[in-house]
Order: sequence, then C-alpha cells, then structure tokens
Amino acid sequence: MTQTEVPTPVVEEVPEQRRSLLDKLFELRTRQSTVGREVRGGVTTFVAMAYIVLLNPLILGASADITGARLSAAQVTTATALAAAVMTVLMGLVGNAPLALAAGLGINGIVAFQMAPSMTWAQAFGLVVLEGVCIVLMAVSGVRERIMNAIPRPLKMAITVGIGLYIALVGLVSAGFVTRMPDSAQTTVPVRLGAAGHLHGWPIVVFCFGLLLMIVLMARKVPGAVLISIGVATVLAVVLHEAFGVGGWGLTTPALPDHVVAAPDFGLFGHIDLFGGFASAGALAATVFLFTLVLSGFFDAMGTITSVSDEAGLSKNGKVPRMGRILLVDGAGAIAGGVTGSSPNTVFLESAAGVGEGARTGLASVVTGLLFAGTLLFTPLAGVVPAQAAAPALVVIGGMMVAQCRHIPWNDPDYTIPVFLTAALIPFTYSITNGVGAGLIAFVLIKIGRGKWREAGWLLSLLALVFAVYFAVDGVEALFR
Repeated sequence: MTQTEVPTPVVEEVPEQRRSLLDKLFELRTRQSTVGREVRGGVTTFVAMAYIVLLNPLILGASADITGARLSAAQVTTATALAAAVMTVLMGLVGNAPLALAAGLGINGIVAFQMAPSMTWAQAFGLVVLEGVCIVLMAVSGVRERIMNAIPRPLKMAITVGIGLYIALVGLVSAGFVTRMPDSAQTTVPVRLGAAGHLHGWPIVVFCFGLLLMIVLMARKVPGAVLISIGVATVLAVVLHEAFGVGGWGLTTPALPDHVVAAPDFGLFGHIDLFGGFASAGALAATVFLFTLVLSGFFDAMGTITSVSDEAGLSKNGKVPRMGRILLVDGAGAIAGGVTGSSPNTVFLESAAGVGEGARTGLASVVTGLLFAGTLLFTPLAGVVPAQAAAPALVVIGGMMVAQCRHIPWNDPDYTIPVFLTAALIPFTYSITNGVGAGLIAFVLIKIGRGKWREAGWLLSLLALVFAVYFAVDGVEALFR
C-alpha cells in the first residue's frame, strides 16, 4: 500500500491538557496518525527486516580474521538483535521518525571479507566504532553534507549497484551455487556452476527452492517475504537432515537445537580494539577501510532517510524534520554496531514497508525495536539456518540494489567508465574499496583530460590521490626494500 492509499483519519483539535502521553511524545495528531496505525506499521517493518537477525551471522561467520578465528553464530545473533533493538528504539524516541536500524547489508561484507582477514575481529570492530564517531562529527560539523555534494550522484548509485552485485555473489558462493575453480591459477575461468560444473545435491535444491519462493512472494508483495522464505527453506533443510540424513551443508548444519529459548550470549559486547587495526593492516590500508565504511554508511543512510521520509509525507520543502537528530542516531548506530560486535547499524529501506501500513512517527520504531529485543531469547534458532536457506536473501536484495543502475546517465562520457569500473570491480575483486577507488580516479582523470578539472573539485581530487597511493603502496614499498 502506498502513502496515498492509506486513509487519513479525521483529526480534531484537542486541548493540550487532554492530549495523551503518547500523543505529546510522538506528535500523533500533528502527523495525523493513531496508535493503532503506528503499532501496525512497526510490526510490519519488523517482519520485513527480521531476516537480518539470521543473515548477519551468516555473513560475519563466513570469514575468519587474521588469526583464523571465526565468530560464534549465537554471539553474532545476540549482538545483531541487541544493536537493532536499542538503536531503533532510540531513533523513535530521539528522531521521532518511522525509521528502523540494524546491521547494514553490504557494509557488513566490508567488515567480514575485507577488514577481518587483515586484522583481528576486535580491531575490525574498533574501526567500526571510529566510523561511527566520524559520522557523528561530520553530522555535527556539516562536513557530511559537503562530501555528499562533492561526490556525483551517478558514482553514489554505482557504489550501491556494485555492493548489490557483491552481496549477490557472496550469497551464490555461500550456497555452493557458484564455486571457485580448483586450478583457477592455470585457467581463464575463475568460477563455475556448482562444485563440478553442474548443480547437484539436496543443499542446492534447498537454495533454489528458497530463491524461487522468495522471488514469487516478493513479486506478489507479500509482507515478510524474505523472512517467510528463509523460514520455509530452513524447515525443508531440517527435514532433509533429520529424516533422511542429508549432509554437505557447509558451516551450519540444520540440526534441531536442544533448546529453542536460551539466555543471550553477550560475549562480543565491548570486545573492541580502537587503533590496533592500523598496526595490523597498515596505516594506509586501515585508513582506506575507515574511509570506505564512512562512505558506504552515510551515503546509504542519507538516501534511505530521504526516500522513506518522502514516502511518509514528512518532508517539508525538501527538508526532513529533526534531520540533525536522525543523523546523530544513525552515526551512533555505527558506534553501537562496533561495541556490540554486529557491524555498523544503519537505517533500513524496509522501513518503507511500515510507512506503507500507516507509520508516521517514532512510535512505530519503538514497536519495531521492542520486537527485536524479544528475539534475544531465541538465538539458538539462528544456529539451525544453513547458508542454503539464508543465501537467497543476499541474491534477491542484491538484485534490488542493482536496480539503481536505471538512474545512471550511461550516455554521459564523464560517468560511463567511472560508473562501470566502480560497479564491476567491487564484485570482480571482492573489494568495495577497490571499486570506489577506481571509479573516483577514473572520474577525476576524465574531467582533467576534457579540460574540466575545476568540475572535479579539490576534495574529489584529494580523494583520488589517496586512492592512487593505496593502489600503488605495494609497488612503492618494493622499490625501497
């Protein structure tokens, strides 16, 4: 249901002393909403994005840090639910906006597959905390807006497209639908379909079934399509494993847990090393990691905040009420993600699902946050979900992110190659940093080559220089060995 389809209740003037506490807190009458609509919207948002509690452990658990250590699924599940609950409630109370936060898809891939192999998990989460501090400082100082205005919109979209392709590839690889060629060093074909050039095995059947079900449910706009598909595919996997002894599931075997309810495992909470990553990965590499986190985090959030606020009818003359507070909470979400060990938390586009059901205030976010808090007691269930059941969500959501390419001006020579390099190199090199750097360098060089160097601006030129040093650092070091 779109914003225009939601019936607007008749609002009568009520004396200040007769207004309820909820009305005073969340401006329900001012925004022409009701408690019922907010509760319904909050529940809808939770159902639409609850999959992150299952998916985030899959992504973070798929990688090992520099010491070979892997994160516990139970601990990541607890961290994911805790951060989402606290930050979404905070958004409702401070920002009074129907916006829910949780561990961001795409940006958690940066932490898992780019940062962790170069440092310990504690150091990676320390950089996540620093990212949040940077975003908060930029929001307060106004620098955030300046950087946003400096980077062209087509390049921002290309980053989203590249991340979409990237997480889709991660999903396909996690499920075993795509695998690396064992002799890829001696062949021109680096990947292949399935384990031997074709699909076989029941785990792949579960993945394909879950993917097709999710596609159909989303096409029919069924609320909670992602979560429903993950749940149904998980049930199928459990039946195959428990009743027929099917194996080959990978890191997570779909075995029934001893207990459905268990005490949350807060083992990752506060396990951070703020500056150790600069020593482990190198100062330049760690700085680029930090820059990429900040870039991905605040651009995605700004786009989501704007679009959801527009859908809710909250924007006035292009400005969102309490935008300063909303941006502060968003920055604090990254800090919370690092402290809890869940990766950076950011505003979810699925918040639009709740807006479609009538949410207009922060009360809906409070409802969503409380529901996330309730999931803290059900962490054993996360250990049941195999990659083949959860990975379809990565593929489908990646496809939705790639849809941004329709807004890119492909016929403009200033953007064609930079946009392509950004979107292509992110999945091809398994590195968001590489894609962003290549795109910025190409854009600045094209502007200079066409005699439009002033249009690139000093800030983008400086960023391009930083990335050039990043790409050349190994070669420079080799010269002085």
